[in-house]
Amino acid sequence: MTAPISQMEFARAAELIRRAQRAVALTGAGISTPSGIPDFRSSGSGLWQRFDPMQVASLAAFRYHPERFFAWVRPLAEHILDAEPNPAHYALARLEAAGRLRGVITQNIDGLHRKAGSVRVLEIHGHLRQATCVECFRRFPSGRLIEHFAMTGEIPRCPTCGGVLKPDIVLYGEQLPFREVQEAKALIDESDLLLVVGSSLEVTPAAVFPVQALNAGAHLIIVNREPTYLDERADAIFRDDASIVVPRLADEVLNAES
Repeated sequence: MTAPISQMEFARAAELIRRAQRAVALTGAGISTPSGIPDFRSSGSGLWQRFDPMQVASLAAFRYHPERFFAWVRPLAEHILDAEPNPAHYALARLEAAGRLRGVITQNIDGLHRKAGSVRVLEIHGHLRQATCVECFRRFPSGRLIEHFAMTGEIPRCPTCGGVLKPDIVLYGEQLPFREVQEAKALIDESDLLLVVGSSLEVTPAAVFPVQALNAGAHLIIVNREPTYLDERADAIFRDDASIVVPRLADEVLNAES
């Protein structure tokens, strides 16, 4: 059981956020698990504990066996369709609206940051809002396609040429979206505080973003249930549910200014 977090710890972290001029958030799967979306790496429950990602979620697997990808992703798509932002998503949106956060860099594909009201969201692993035909490369809004797929399990196909439609998410072996990654790196380079929420910091390039920020003199706050390789360099660490910690941090920051 997680030990209670003292008010002093919250106050210290909140003061770091208040003093920051260019704070940025970096989020991973742990911010969305309270919304019912499973993560990928947690011991015993992560998706990669039960599936080989190279067999179901790599670009090569999609090209040669798209049915494997769609069979694997269908339950995840159903979770994402049903999910709503939790208090952590809304808290980051509040901090951005108050001018206390310059933006959110996320490894998540669920779209919950935008749904919660965050404006500057860099989705470096892609999203499910669009899909691209692997044959003619035309792009389509994917909302109705995903809903139909989640209900029926039918592989979505291009209405123009009949090719398989690939959601605009980044698979293993695939390049990350160039513009989003470049903008994320620029945000990190300019930041004076990085708030990591729900990321194990095991997947690059997101895993090295905090190092870039730290080496440039930024402060680091980590909210994650499991240890990360950068814990020893963090100014504050919270080992608890993000949906509890982040709203309380936001309250500490914003209530002191009202």
